[in-house]
Amino acid sequence: MAEPAVSSLIRATIFVRDLERAAHFYATLGYTQIYWEGVLDDSSASTILGFAGHGPLAVRIVKRGGPNFGMIGLFRIDPALAPEAPPLRTGPAQIGEVALVFYVRDIRATLAALRAAGASWSPEPELFRMAHRAQLEVCLRDVDGILLNLVETDPAEQERSTPEGVAL
Repeated sequence: MAEPAVSSLIRATIFVRDLERAAHFYATLGYTQIYWEGVLDDSSASTILGFAGHGPLAVRIVKRGGPNFGMIGLFRIDPALAPEAPPLRTGPAQIGEVALVFYVRDIRATLAALRAAGASWSPEPELFRMAHRAQLEVCLRDVDGILLNLVETDPAEQERSTPEGVAL
């Protein structure tokens, strides 16, 4: 079998308003290990992001234990670059938006902790039904208005290699 030409998703990068506040929010989900933290001073970082000018980017990439994928990169763009800061998104999903999905053992306890950490929109969980299973789920927004989806199921299910609905 040929080696894959593309990896699994390594990380999601979120451009944040307040690095410490965002880091605290994701630490609530267990993202407490720092994979890398620093300031990107080379102009290549700004160029890759599409800016004509250059300003340092403060970065903290956080993860849970285990392999180096499924990480969250928190980047604060230098205000001198005048990054557009759209209004905080609130409410339900919007076309073109991405949601970060997390399996959680106890959805109500996790949701309470995220609300205390600054979730900006968070309705109550609903029972999501499919032909082969049902579980509590909820969508909410982080401190920067990023959409998250919490699924109450054993987090160990992330290690499965069979398709959803196929018996182990």
